[in-house]
Amino acid sequence: MTVSSAAGHYTGERRHILARAIRATAVLALRRDVLIVLGTAGLLGSFAGLIAVGDTGRLAASAFVPWIVVLASQLGPSRGALAGAAASALYIGAVEDVGGPHDAIALAVRTAALTAVGLGAGLLARRISSDAQELQATTALQGALLDSTLDGICLTDSEGNVLLSNAPLRRISLEFGLPPFGTVVDRLLSIADLTTEPDRYRDRMRALATNTEPSEDEFEFADSGRVFRGYTAPVMQGDGAVGRIWTLREVTADRHLERLRDAFVAAVSHELRTPLTSISGFVEMLEDEEASLGESGRSYLDVIRRGTTRLQRIVEDLLLVAQIEADRLELRVGEADLAAIATAAVEEARPLAAEKEIELELRTNGSLPLEADAGRLGQVLDNLVSNALKFTLPGGSVVVSVNHVDGRGVVEVNDTGIGVPQDEVGQLFSRFYRASSAIRRAIPGTGLGLVIARAIVDAHRGSIALESREGEGTRVIVSLPANYP
Repeated sequence: MTVSSAAGHYTGERRHILARAIRATAVLALRRDVLIVLGTAGLLGSFAGLIAVGDTGRLAASAFVPWIVVLASQLGPSRGALAGAAASALYIGAVEDVGGPHDAIALAVRTAALTAVGLGAGLLARRISSDAQELQATTALQGALLDSTLDGICLTDSEGNVLLSNAPLRRISLEFGLPPFGTVVDRLLSIADLTTEPDRYRDRMRALATNTEPSEDEFEFADSGRVFRGYTAPVMQGDGAVGRIWTLREVTADRHLERLRDAFVAAVSHELRTPLTSISGFVEMLEDEEASLGESGRSYLDVIRRGTTRLQRIVEDLLLVAQIEADRLELRVGEADLAAIATAAVEEARPLAAEKEIELELRTNGSLPLEADAGRLGQVLDNLVSNALKFTLPGGSVVVSVNHVDGRGVVEVNDTGIGVPQDEVGQLFSRFYRASSAIRRAIPGTGLGLVIARAIVDAHRGSIALESREGEGTRVIVSLPANYP
């Protein structure tokens, strides 16, 4: 430990102890019995002071007011009024002892005033106590709510000092061995060497100390393999940020399952590829002798051909998804024509559209050149058009439009198909996810087409959006820059 860090540790510990001492003193001073004794002693002390000074003038009675308020705050309005009456009796006793003015009206007014002070202070204290209890109940409920969440949550001020935290975060802090003082960034930096990427972790934490924008990060502990995801965002009040909220969630199980799934997908894909290659080879050999096969043989061969093609496409999709997840998606960027790519995808899908009795239309205003990987964009449009046909019932229509909008190439695929429930639209770009409307109708699919399409579009620095209404149809919009970044 360096001298500066040791000094900081010592200073922080002293501040922590001092804060605890101040809190303990405040709790003791606010005890009910202590305040009642203090108020009573104050009344008697004021009485003794008036006698010792020998002054019972107009303002002398005000010496009892603070102590009446203290007693009324603890005893309530009726007993507070009695405390005021008792203070009046002490004042009258002082007047009699000192020999001050015996104006009955003035004494009556002062007696009424002190009694009213006790009554009013008691009523005010009761109202404040009621509000405080209500606030305490609300705070306790909010605290219980925060403590029952899975995520660790804390709120810091604009300088990074922790204002409040929930039980899960305090438990995680103890497990990490975080210091109980210092800013949240200083505390998090203390465990940098325990992570798998200490330098990256330090850079991110230091950036959070100055960056007020929302952020999301993950880090993994080297010894245990535990993975955590942290999220931060500014807390706004009016036009500015008054603090920052920090949340922390353990995602170790999620990451483990993802790794197992990725390994399974990769293994299955590679294991299927070899027998499929053999099957495809024998299918080609049989095609050479197709003329000698009977009608049944040709029918069987056609079924084998379609099944093999479908399996090959599934395997290729699985392998491509594995590449995408490993950030190994490669593009071969060159001169391409978006209109020509769309035309090829539509022409390839026309036999399927005719078989399903679906009207398939292409709308384009001529060539639309751009810098892109024509092969990968072909996969995108093949997936979108085949999806549209797959989920459109006989008699429906699919329209593919290609346009030039604000210097970008835009492709829209509109269908009149079964659509997707509104609450499921956001999940359609998740791996292996299939909409409930497709499952109910037993429409086959792997749930990978949109995942692949989005990955390829993102790699081109483009965007893809999907709109859908169940029973009405779906609209997919792909926007691509004319020049590859």
